[in-house]
Formats: sequence, structure tokens, C-alpha cells
Amino acid sequence: MNFSASDPIALLVNNGAKQLASLSDSAKLDVRLLISHVIDKPLSYLLTWPDKQLSPQQYQHFSSLFEQRKQGKPIAYLVGFKEFWSLNLQVSPATLIPRPDTEILVETILNNHPQSNIRCLDLGTGTGAIALALASEQSSWNIEAIDFQHEAVALAKSNAKRLGFSQVNIYQSDWFSTVEHQKCFDVIVSNPPYIDALDEHLVQGDVKFEPKSALVADDNGYADIEKIIQMSKAFLKDTAWLYFEHGFEQSKKIHELFSQYGYSEVTTIKDYNGNDRVTYACYKQ
Repeated sequence: MNFSASDPIALLVNNGAKQLASLSDSAKLDVRLLISHVIDKPLSYLLTWPDKQLSPQQYQHFSSLFEQRKQGKPIAYLVGFKEFWSLNLQVSPATLIPRPDTEILVETILNNHPQSNIRCLDLGTGTGAIALALASEQSSWNIEAIDFQHEAVALAKSNAKRLGFSQVNIYQSDWFSTVEHQKCFDVIVSNPPYIDALDEHLVQGDVKFEPKSALVADDNGYADIEKIIQMSKAFLKDTAWLYFEHGFEQSKKIHELFSQYGYSEVTTIKDYNGNDRVTYACYKQ
């Protein structure tokens, strides 16, 4: 490394950012986040006290995390948290890292359903990001959130408790296998596995460190999406809605699947980069 234990914070940030420049689009922020985590201070502290030095123990911890970051390990896994919808969510390698594009899914649901009495089911909740974001805006909603992985359920429950959203009911289920309430949901939402097993993106960036079970689906990435579209019909009220986050080239096929299973008013929303990212439809019994 091109820095030492005697370097002030400002120099650690600048030299560290140079080493991460080819890996990260936010290299300087990455280094600041690592230092902030190690010294247990907010990012503002680093700007206020740029001449401060790390203790030997702090420097050793920072050096270890920095080397892992140089190998590509995501910042969120290194510091254990990721902000989503202004919520500071605990993350782990057992779950996907919440991404800004998923906020579009949350925003779309909130815009479409201003009612206070919504009953909502989040399928494959992971960290609990979608369910907890919705709960943060609509405290009166009845929200259930499920995940197949026990580690993810425990993590989502921990996030809900720490953030004060005890009204969200989080439990283990293989999609609908343990969901008891049929014909009762106004909204079902899912960010399911939707990547084809041979997709080259699986070995790039943060994705190569994330659990494949939460990323990869059979049938060119559509198997879980089709299963949810088909099975949701038994759990949606009359004139209720099913929402997906999906890959940027998948909206056409998802439109076809919705139509195939009797849904209507199919709509796709683009993400911040102008790519198709969210598709939803209405089911009328």
C-alpha cells in the first residue's frame, strides 16, 4: 500500500482512492466509509478532522478491510450496513445488497396506493428493504415479508426490530408455501431471482460476491417470475396488483406472462438509467 500508519485521514483517503480508482466509481467515498466504520465516527468527522491519525489498532483494521476492497469485496459487506430509502440496513453475504434502483419499485407502489388500509406481501425480502421502506411511509399498512433463507429472515427481523417496524410480519417461506391468507392481499411485490445462470454479469462487480440463490433462476431467468405470476392469483384480492423488479431486457417477456395468466393493465417503469426495471399488473377475478 502507498500509505502508512502515521498518515493523516486526508492522506489515507487520497492515496486509497487512487488505488481503488480502476475498481470503483466512488473510490474516495469507499475509503471514507471504511475509515468511518473503523473509527466509529460519521463521515462528517473525516471532513472536520482531516489531520487526525488512526490508532495502530484502527489502522490495522482499516488495512485489512482496504485489502479486501481491493479484491472487489463490496463495501456494504465490509462495513455491514447499506442505506436504502434513508434506512440504515444491516446486510450480510446471505442477502443481496439493496440498490438504488429498487427504490423505484417502492416509489411506484407508494404512488399507486395512497390508501391507509393496504395489505401487502413482499416475496423474497432479503434484508427487508422493500417491506421496511413501505412501512416507513405507511405505518398503517399490514405488511408480511417472506424469504426462503433462514439467515435472511433473521437479518430482516433484526433490521425491523432495530428500526422500530414491529408491525411487519417476517417469516420463512418457499414463495407461498407457508403464506396462510388467500385472496387477501391488495399488493404483492417481489424482487426475485431473475438472472440467467450463464449471464456474464454474475462474475462482475459486487454481484460475484452475492448469494447466487437470490440472483439466478432457471428458464433464462424467468422461472421464479412465472411461478409468482401464476401462484399470486390465489392470494390477491379482486382487482389487486402484482409488482416485480426485473432485468433491463425482460419487460417484454413479463408482459407476455402477465397476459398469459389473465392479468391486465400491465405497465413498465424505467430506472434512473432509462432501462426497464419495474413491471406491474392488475389481477381481476
